[in-house]
Amino acid sequence: MIRALIALLCGSLFGLGLLVSGMTDTAKVQGWLDIFGAWDPTLAFVLGGAILPMLAAWRIAAQRTQSRLGSPMPAPAEPRLDRRLIGGSALFGLGWALVGLCPGPALAVLAWGGRSAVIFFAAMAGGMLLAHLPALREKATP
Repeated sequence: MIRALIALLCGSLFGLGLLVSGMTDTAKVQGWLDIFGAWDPTLAFVLGGAILPMLAAWRIAAQRTQSRLGSPMPAPAEPRLDRRLIGGSALFGLGWALVGLCPGPALAVLAWGGRSAVIFFAAMAGGMLLAHLPALREKATP
């Protein structure tokens, strides 16, 4: 119960931060990504404000073996630059530039974004499921 409450609090705080920062405003996001046109640099402060605390959090997490709630800390991912990472990053960036939303803000916008937000979220979720098909097929094959 306490984990669910903490998750709700953290998710709500994250959603509020997305709203206040302008990350749920698709025109603002697309303005930030339009570096050769009418560029709006204000979201750079949002990203910088997110990166700095995460650097500290990653350092602290690297020294811990379990979370504050007692769950084991996962091992850090092995850093590797491969075709799948580059392709996925390119698709993510293209989708973000075309629509002005990425997964976090897309979830937050579901509350007021209307039919277009629901359609985008469904397409995004479908793409995430499709990305796992090869792994599911491997598990199903004897």
